[in-house]
Amino acid sequence: MKTLLLLALMGMFASCNAKDQPLTDEKIMQQEDIIKLVGRNDVEGVKKALDKGANVNTQDEKQRSLLLLAVIEKRAEMATLLTERGADVNLQDNIRDNPFLYAGATGQTELVKLFLAHGARFDVFNRYNGTALIPACERGHVETVKVLVGTRGFPINHVNRLGWTALMEAIVLGDGSKKYQEIVQLLKDSGADLGIPDHDGLTPLQHARRRGFEEIVRILSK
Repeated sequence: MKTLLLLALMGMFASCNAKDQPLTDEKIMQQEDIIKLVGRNDVEGVKKALDKGANVNTQDEKQRSLLLLAVIEKRAEMATLLTERGADVNLQDNIRDNPFLYAGATGQTELVKLFLAHGARFDVFNRYNGTALIPACERGHVETVKVLVGTRGFPINHVNRLGWTALMEAIVLGDGSKKYQEIVQLLKDSGADLGIPDHDGLTPLQHARRRGFEEIVRILSK
């Protein structure tokens, strides 16, 4: 009876621990290999690794997914392959970057479109609690802004941790040049709330006046 009880307990422990078993050396090697293949931009090598069962959502020591690594290096073909093989476009790393957010921030418009078509979420934010649109506006990525403000349901009035909307960042961190004027017009035409103030109570119009951005003042005033 004691023997049977002991065997039963051993079986229970084995079952409970099965899910928590560390990765085998073979699995670790698979992960390291596919990370290296993505790093070398070896598209064919990655295809073969995925065909052999490599995890398309493998992450490196900084929790950067294969897809995020491809986006960081601006490797559109690799990013497209991984996305079409089921990579999670919302998977965040240890500083809260993810493929969709990073593509928006760096103006990789075609990838932004691809990720929108593959489930990009609007409620996953970067380390500043911002959307993909906010840094796109800050950095003057006009074409990316066009795509995002034209996407149904995208939160164009989202306020980040700094207390700024996309419109505010375009003015406060922009230089008032033609591309920023175009972005401000795009935001206005898309229904952005022009009156949301920053933490100090200053509106986008007030900031534009302070910085001498006459054309942006005109856009916001008419």
